[in-house]
Amino acid sequence: MASKAKSESKVPVLKGQEAEDRVLQYLKAMNRPYGAVDVAANLKGAVQKTNVQKILVALAEKGELVQKTYGKTTFFVANQSKLEVLPAEKLASLDSELKMVEEENVALASDVKGLSSELSKARSTPTDDELGQQIACLGEEISQAESRLQPLKSGAPPISAEDLSRLQCEWEKWKAEWFRRRKVFLSLWGLATDALPPQESESLEEALGIEKDTPEHEALERGPLCVSKTLKRKRP
Repeated sequence: MASKAKSESKVPVLKGQEAEDRVLQYLKAMNRPYGAVDVAANLKGAVQKTNVQKILVALAEKGELVQKTYGKTTFFVANQSKLEVLPAEKLASLDSELKMVEEENVALASDVKGLSSELSKARSTPTDDELGQQIACLGEEISQAESRLQPLKSGAPPISAEDLSRLQCEWEKWKAEWFRRRKVFLSLWGLATDALPPQESESLEEALGIEKDTPEHEALERGPLCVSKTLKRKRP
């Protein structure tokens, strides 16, 4: 079936006058120099490659083509004196048509520019899902801000600068003590359990009632109270 389809799509090979007319028609349509190899290739098998050179030479002898040789390569081009000369009216009509096409191209280019700008804006605009996420984040920030303002709204007195300074000192003192004791414990515990398997180390820890930092402690250590160096005073 495949070979049958291939044979059906094969270009019919022209011979005799039909082949000559086809070669001449092609060179007139292209109106540029070609060698025999290029003509045969561009005709895609419509004329046998071995006949193309003979046809080109014959057409040159008849004056239909002009033959030029450069080195070892021979080129053929349609005889310009035998090409159709368009009347002035036709040229004017073509010029007018060309002008109209150019104006249409300018208008289309302007439309493309405007549409490209709109497309760029549309791509930079957040989607519905992104807007929903942004709204949710802003809502959370508003809730946090309102929770901070709630004591002031309920009439609670603002913290004075002296109280804030005292709390800051107390916090820094006990935070440093927390970190120091944990460091000492971990160092001693590591020495004491270095030779024990992990399971026995955990059993010993449980038997001695040792309590390590809870998730709340870890969250506090990662939070702003441990990260920032100073406490901010609430404004009245």
